Amino acid sequence: MRDDFDAMVIGAGPAGSVAAMVLARAGWQVALLEKRQFPRRKVCGECLAASNWSILDALGVGQTYHAAAGPELKTLALLRADSRVLADLPRGPAEGRPWGRALGRETLDTLLRDQARAAGVTLLQPCAVQRVDGRMGDWRIQARALDARQQHILRAPVLIAANGSWEALPSGLAHPLPRRRASDLFAFKANFRGAALREGELSVLALDGGYGGMVLADDGLATVACCLRRDRLEACRQAQPGLRAGDAVQAWLLQACRGVRGALAPARRQGPWLAAGPLDPGIRLRADDPMFRIGNAAGEAHPIVGEGMSMALQSAWLLGASLLEGAGQALPSREGPASAAWQREVAVRYAAAWKRQFAPRLRLAAIFAQASMRPSTSALLLGLARAWPGLLTQGARWSGKTRDITQGLSASPGAGAARARPRQPGPSAFTKEQP
Repeated sequence: MRDDFDAMVIGAGPAGSVAAMVLARAGWQVALLEKRQFPRRKVCGECLAASNWSILDALGVGQTYHAAAGPELKTLALLRADSRVLADLPRGPAEGRPWGRALGRETLDTLLRDQARAAGVTLLQPCAVQRVDGRMGDWRIQARALDARQQHILRAPVLIAANGSWEALPSGLAHPLPRRRASDLFAFKANFRGAALREGELSVLALDGGYGGMVLADDGLATVACCLRRDRLEACRQAQPGLRAGDAVQAWLLQACRGVRGALAPARRQGPWLAAGPLDPGIRLRADDPMFRIGNAAGEAHPIVGEGMSMALQSAWLLGASLLEGAGQALPSREGPASAAWQREVAVRYAAAWKRQFAPRLRLAAIFAQASMRPSTSALLLGLARAWPGLLTQGARWSGKTRDITQGLSASPGAGAARARPRQPGPSAFTKEQP
């Protein structure tokens, strides 16, 4: 396989696969590196807002997504202890498809990765990035094939980090992890079959020391996900000595919330609880960062608003638009992607656009999360929602669930894809690859 590319993308989740696909369809030579085998389960609420349908359609996976996803989500339920408040979810911008839906990450990630490979992306999976060296315009990655014991040295002028938030890159460019705190958040997720969840309802859980959600996703599976503070998690484990962390969390959820008890009473859990953390919500993107960041590598919202996958897709689309716009216009540097000056100009524009799109979501999510985790404020939140259910509807709208990011861009990656020269499906660097 070749070792020189126009761009290298680390991480083949939704953000990485979309960014690689957008650039490859515009004629770029792109390498996509992923450490894990697919299909894989991930700690994720699995909901995707209707604001993303135009992106999926442009990528050619919209019909496949809707054929596989769970029921349309039209109602929001706020659950706290024995209480329950219902509100309408806002309608999205897509004509005929105004509602969000849920699809398991094992299906979505594989779908997007395969589409990226069909667009001409060179896929390296499973592949561990051992070292990242270089600077804007001149990057070098040392990687190892995990199932073939092959070493690869790859080079490209553009480097895109899409590797999530709690797995640092092996370089001096990684952001330091925060110190251990009682307020650290740990995420848990499990799937259940036969749960008594209402079709089309998205449940949000306000918990003492955490928050969570329940939704009916694809294949009739219910997803239950939650985030717990470190001190609450330790209390759960002390109350259930001998149980694994996820089992202790499940026991606590059943005790703490009547809605969870009712939903899971007839259900059977499918596989073990997954866990990840500590989470580090906030903005990691900087205009002076030497590499481009998308998805959680750029910034992470509290999962309570369910915008993680939306931000992954939309930030990848936004970066693709920024890179292609820069390549198609005479920027002040009048040079191309191999120029550090060119990349700095693109990075400044991308960072500004990213913050306009996503910083308000992060702030709203932080406020909602903190209010939901404290008994006094969560009781107030429930009272306000009971008196004015439209407040929850408006909150969902403010979180970005109805905003089509493609409508606000001066350059659309979809246009670049349409002009791209025909490409053969990109090669896989390894022979042992999961379908």
